[in-house]
Amino acid sequence: MTAAEIIVNLLGLLAGIGVFLIAIKIISNNLESVGGNRLKSLFAMTSKNNLLGVGIGTAATALVQSSGATSVMAIGFVNAGIMTLTQACAIVLGANIGTTITGQIVAIGFLGGDTTISASVILAALAGIGAFMMYFAKKDIVKRIGSLLAGFGLLFVGLTTMSGSMAAFAELDSIKRFIAAIDFPGYSVVLVLVGIALTAIIQSSSVTSSIAITMLVSRLISLDQGIFLILGSNIGACVVALLACIGTSTNSRRVAVFHIITNIIRVFAFVAVAEIVTAATGGKFTMGRLFDRMFPGVVPLQLSMFHTLFNVVTVLLLLPTMKFYVKLSEKLLPEKESEKALPQQGVHFYFIDEHLLKTPPVAVQQTKNEIVNMAKIARDNFSLACDIVCTMDYSKIDDFRKNETELNYLNKEITHFVVQLSKLEMSDNDHRYLSSTFHTVTDLERIGDYAENITEYADRLNEKKELFSDEAIDEIRNMQKLIDALYEKAMQAYINVDYVALREAETIEDSIDDFTQQMADNHIMRLDNGVCTSDVGAQYISLASNGERVADHFMNVAKVIRDYGIIGVRHIADAQRQNQSAAKTAGE
Repeated sequence: MTAAEIIVNLLGLLAGIGVFLIAIKIISNNLESVGGNRLKSLFAMTSKNNLLGVGIGTAATALVQSSGATSVMAIGFVNAGIMTLTQACAIVLGANIGTTITGQIVAIGFLGGDTTISASVILAALAGIGAFMMYFAKKDIVKRIGSLLAGFGLLFVGLTTMSGSMAAFAELDSIKRFIAAIDFPGYSVVLVLVGIALTAIIQSSSVTSSIAITMLVSRLISLDQGIFLILGSNIGACVVALLACIGTSTNSRRVAVFHIITNIIRVFAFVAVAEIVTAATGGKFTMGRLFDRMFPGVVPLQLSMFHTLFNVVTVLLLLPTMKFYVKLSEKLLPEKESEKALPQQGVHFYFIDEHLLKTPPVAVQQTKNEIVNMAKIARDNFSLACDIVCTMDYSKIDDFRKNETELNYLNKEITHFVVQLSKLEMSDNDHRYLSSTFHTVTDLERIGDYAENITEYADRLNEKKELFSDEAIDEIRNMQKLIDALYEKAMQAYINVDYVALREAETIEDSIDDFTQQMADNHIMRLDNGVCTSDVGAQYISLASNGERVADHFMNVAKVIRDYGIIGVRHIADAQRQNQSAAKTAGE
């Protein structure tokens, strides 16, 4: 091979790797978008069942095609305080299995390599099919599926390019001699370290395993050498998690420590057993020879199946002792005294964490959860304000002030988070939802302001040593009950994109409007009868007006589903059928 040919093949190899990396990114982004709802529901299934956690981690990684992304999500959930350390560790174990799916896809693409039309050529054609769908389709979902197909096609374009360059290098005598020399005692550890370094640089174990399969198919390395490279990729994958835990809580860092400890133990325990067996049999038995016999004649599957079986078997073997490694990570990273009281100090997010920006569909769902929680805080503060003004009992005023501070914080920080999130690629429906959140958090913060107004009315009454009459207090309590009922229906509509609940909320809001007007009329009667003073009456009228405005803001929260609720179309149809059925029944 001439110098010019070597340069051409090196450039071809670089081009192939570049196309492959871009393809992985395209696939990951589009799988997140197309399978976003499934991804959201997966993480909603987390429980104390460790095996279920492993399954969730496996499925989530298969969806996003990145064990690093799954690990970062788990760290984000732990940092936000919505997932326990044990739950996150189970998901991280599952991510090790899910990441092998890419290798299986790559191996299938190499099948039929000796025939006129190989599978890789057929699959590479998906790039063209996907491109046509992207350019000519009108629906967003069709465009995203087209982009996904184009990504898969480019994946095999990159593999084919890499394979051609590697096959050319494999014919060089110098390369053959170099590869043959990698058979010294302890060479397995060296290859594991190479796999760790390569994965740490690329930050994707899927890419490292795919490159190893391509090198094996091109006869650039042996099956045993490929096995140890892939083993190294398992440890190298932990680098993404280690980087993600910088600046997070102690529990989040423990997830990364658990990840790296368990992967090191799984890999080097296997290497030790493999070396002992090979030495005991005088080199006659190696793991490569075992998988060569298990899958004769299908070279790419031999390596991809090893990767899958290794992770499945070692994860299942490690699962019964998972609690030990969780405890070990806790001992290695003891919680600081300043962090033990963190949830009770200051203000903080309950569901959002910046690490979740790595997976926009999940981040959108967590934003919605954060807003729902903000709504609960706003409702609670309104209830506290009503209690204070009716009883003049200030024993919970500190709770009220903490909630008010938290509402102001959430208003500002949720908006900041949504601005960051909106810049990322996601479905049109998610973008529409995020656009609605700016008004929603403002509405909820305003409810907090009206609650604060009510406590100020209590302060003024307290200063003048005056109280509301029993009749006025009963009316305030009745208004409070109506607003609680409205809150429940508004949240049902908001959470489930439920138009039936929205209509029910609108009916309750109309009742609140009528009731607050009646409160004003009753107050005038009490003034005429001398039951209350004008000063007390002024606070009462303002309170009734504030209650009516609180109801308006809760309704605003519910009404945003009209702007983004694709699912709501089904609920509208259901509501129409229910109304028609009710009308028919009434007519009969």
